[in-house]
Amino acid sequence: MRISTTIFLTDETITPVRLARELEERGFAGLYLPEHTHIPVERTTPYPAGGELPREYGRTLDPFVALGQAAAVTERLGLGTGVTLIAQHDPIALAKRVATLDHLSGGRFTLGVGFGWNREEAADHGVDWASRRRLGRDRIDLMKALWAPEPTAYAGETGESVRASEAWPKPAGGAPRILLGGAAGPKLFARIAAQADGWLPIGGRGLADALPALRAAWEAAGRDPKALQVVPYAVLPNPDKLAYYADLGCEEAVLQLPPGEEAEVLGVLDGYARYL
Repeated sequence: MRISTTIFLTDETITPVRLARELEERGFAGLYLPEHTHIPVERTTPYPAGGELPREYGRTLDPFVALGQAAAVTERLGLGTGVTLIAQHDPIALAKRVATLDHLSGGRFTLGVGFGWNREEAADHGVDWASRRRLGRDRIDLMKALWAPEPTAYAGETGESVRASEAWPKPAGGAPRILLGGAAGPKLFARIAAQADGWLPIGGRGLADALPALRAAWEAAGRDPKALQVVPYAVLPNPDKLAYYADLGCEEAVLQLPPGEEAEVLGVLDGYARYL
């Protein structure tokens, strides 16, 4: 099983360049970065994990800029978002950003997509909370139209549209790997089967119960059963947990790193090396 990592990189942590080099030298498979554009101070949305929102959420680096730095100093390290808050992006600009990063990195990019939890953050982007998932669905399909080999128009149910256009560069493989995040359920699983390459479940809890339903939705959509990818994300590892994921057929797990300075992060990497 490939072992990747995720971290809240901020202006106070280890730098993307230093971390990326250390990950590749040590043999880790990838680096995934989260996204928050800003955190409104007056916020009624509770932090999903409970308690006070950690400091790093309001200081997070732009993941695409940081991953661009990581790509420039590595050759093999996988690069991904965990997750891109797609409802908060102009999809035409995002399609260009994704394609450019994937092209320049030689096809190493994974687009992790999520729909967010912070209503106030989304509202500042003009997002109607109730329709954000439908909007995200349309925006994924619009981006795929721009990545198509020939100019392809798209018009979605939510009003998202693009004319048939020349849009280069293309992602290295025609489209990046797309993983959808979110809680287990029939709507998410149907969307994964229709649009994505797999699931990015946070923490990996309840996988044994959820996977039969996901696999059923995947096969009902006519997808190759062997192609489904399930990547437990933000995992605090131990040997039994990783063995459990491997037994379930997971080929990659993403381990959580602390949002710390260089010495702290590299010390945790030293501990995680035993899982490689």
